[in-house]
Amino acid sequence: MTARVFFYVQHLLGIGHLRRAATLARALAAGGFDVLLVSGGAPVDGLALGGARLHQLPPVRAADARLKELARLDGTPLDEAFRASRTRQLLDLFEAEQPDILLTEQFPFGRTQLRFELLPLLEAAQDRPSAPWIVSSIRDVLRRTASPARVDEMVQTFEAFDAVLVHADPALVRLDDSFPAWPDIQARALYTGYVSDADSDAAADIAVGKGEVIVSAGGGAVGAPLLQAALAARPLTALADRRWRLLVGPNMPDAERAALAASAGPDVIVEPVRADFPALLRNASLSISQAGYNTVVETLCHGDRAVLVPFGTARETEQADRARVLVERGMVAAVAPGELTPASLAAAIARAWAGPSIRSFPPVDGRGAAATVAALRQMVSP
Repeated sequence: MTARVFFYVQHLLGIGHLRRAATLARALAAGGFDVLLVSGGAPVDGLALGGARLHQLPPVRAADARLKELARLDGTPLDEAFRASRTRQLLDLFEAEQPDILLTEQFPFGRTQLRFELLPLLEAAQDRPSAPWIVSSIRDVLRRTASPARVDEMVQTFEAFDAVLVHADPALVRLDDSFPAWPDIQARALYTGYVSDADSDAAADIAVGKGEVIVSAGGGAVGAPLLQAALAARPLTALADRRWRLLVGPNMPDAERAALAASAGPDVIVEPVRADFPALLRNASLSISQAGYNTVVETLCHGDRAVLVPFGTARETEQADRARVLVERGMVAAVAPGELTPASLAAAIARAWAGPSIRSFPPVDGRGAAATVAALRQMVSP
C-alpha cells in the first residue's frame, strides 16, 4: 500500500519555501509516496511537482516586509471569518486524505502566525485512531530574534512531533548556532543535507552564462535595491568589461522591472528568472545574490565566486546569519543588511574576486531530498 504524505507549506514574502517544498514533494512522489502539497501562499505559475498533487488554500501573504502580520493578496487584513473558513478547509482536506505522514514546513519553529490553523491540524492528527507520523521540515538557520517565551512555545508544540528534518549540512551550518533550545529537540532531529534541485538543469546549454556576472534576487519582492546597486557598481569593478545578467523574480513590481530595463547599459541583460540557474552559476565568473536558502545552496553546489547581500530586518536574521557563516569560512564575500551601496557592493565584489573559489572547499552535502525520502520511508516501513 502506498504511503500518503500531507505536506503543508506557507510562503509569505518570497517563494523560497514553496520552491524547496516542491523539490521535496517531487522527490517523495518519485520515491513511491502519494504526496499532496498543500500551499497557503500566493499561487506560483509553472511550479514543477512531478508526480505530486497540489491543493491551493485561500492564499495569504505577509502584510509587509516585516513579516509580522498576515493579509490577503489584496492587502486586506485577515478576519476571524476568513481564518475559520480556511481552517475548516484544511481540516476537511486532512480528513479526506487520511495521510500516513503529516509534514509541516517550518512549523513549529516558524510560521507561528499560522497557529490558528496549524494547532487544530495537529490536534486532528493526534485524535485519529491511527495517528500519522508528524514531522517538521526546516531550513539550516532559524530566526534568532524569537523571544525566550516563543522558543519555549516552539519546544512545547514540538512535543506532538515525531521528528524534525533539518535540511542542512552540519559540517557547514549547525542548527544549535541559531536555536538555543537545541538540547530539547536533538534526540528527534535528523540532518538530511541541503535540499538542492539536482535535475533542474539536465538539458541546459553547457555554455550559457560563460564568464558572466549573474545578479539575482530570488522571487524579487524585495530585490530591486540589489539589482539597482549592481548596475551602479558595475563600472566600479574589475569586471565591468564582462556581460552582466540580471535575473528578475516574478514578484518584482512592474514599475521596478521597467526601471531596471531602462537603466541597463550595453552588455547588460535584464530578464526573468531562469530554470537553468544552476547552469548559469556553473559557467559564471561571479554570482551576486541575496542569501536565501535555495539560492545559497545552488551557489554552494554550482558556483565559482559569490557576493551575498542578505535581506534582513531587526526581526528577520536568517539570511544575515547564513551569509555570516560563509564569510567566516572564507567562502564568499558579503554586504551586511542596511549597508548596501554601489561602493560597498563594488568592494565586496573585489574581495570575492581576490578570494578563493567556492570549488576549492570541500563539497557541501546537497542530498537532502534523497535523505528525506529515505527517512520518511523508514518511518512508515513495517
